[in-house]
Parts: sequence; structure tokens; C-alpha cells
Amino acid sequence: MMISDAFAQAAAPAQNDASLLSLLPMIGILVLFYFLLIRPQSKRAKEHKQMVGALQRGDEVITNGGILGQIINVSENYAIIEIASGLEVTVLKSSVQTLLPKGTLKSIEPKNKSQKTKTPKASTGDNKDESESGEISENKDAETNKK
Repeated sequence: MMISDAFAQAAAPAQNDASLLSLLPMIGILVLFYFLLIRPQSKRAKEHKQMVGALQRGDEVITNGGILGQIINVSENYAIIEIASGLEVTVLKSSVQTLLPKGTLKSIEPKNKSQKTKTPKASTGDNKDESESGEISENKDAETNKK
């Protein structure tokens, strides 16, 4: 027979120190994740839950969709928000993102509520804006200067 028989060898003594040292980087990464990711996120979630629980009539809020308004009525799971005079929206309380300081909405309102819409000028046969025609004339002037 060409193949020799294999004999069991005595097992090497276990190296406990080496195995603990190999786990040290993994433990360090877990601790790092806890302090940089898990703990701040849970703290933010706790603060949001407290803020949502403390919502009351008259608070000015921003929703997750970016809607600004004042709370008209609050129930257990829903809030009615007035986003314009006479325009009310019902949203989930959990969709309220930020509680604004009192008076913020009044400072944001435009000074001139009746904004004028631009009316198109009489057509002179040229469909370009004045800014575009100004840019074109500047480009033509630059080309003639190059020649």
C-alpha cells in the first residue's frame, strides 16, 4: 500500500489569551456602534415621543411633509392643523416633526399677501425673455470684438 496510515496526534493546548485578544476588536466595534449610532438614535426617538405626547391646541408645528401650521385640535392619535385661514388638515400626531416657538408662523407670513402674477408682455415677434435676449446681444458683441 502506497498510502500510510494516519495516526491521531495529541491536541495542542488551547491558547485562551489569543482567543480573547482576537475578540477585542469585535467588542470595540460594538461599543463604538453603541455610542455613535444606537444611543443617539434612541435618545432622539425618546425626545420625539415626549414632544408628540405634549402637543396641545395652539402649538405651531412642522410635519414630516414640510407643512407648517397651527394645531387646532388634538386627539389620541390625530391632530388637526390649520395651514391657512379656513384650511385644516388632519394628520397623525407621529407625523409632526418639529415644534416651533410661538409666533414663528406670523414672522414667516409674506408681507404682501396679494402677490401680483406676472403678465406676459406684448409679443414683438421674439419669444425670448429680456434676459435671454440680453445674453444673446452680449454674445454677439463679444464675437464681433474677436473678429
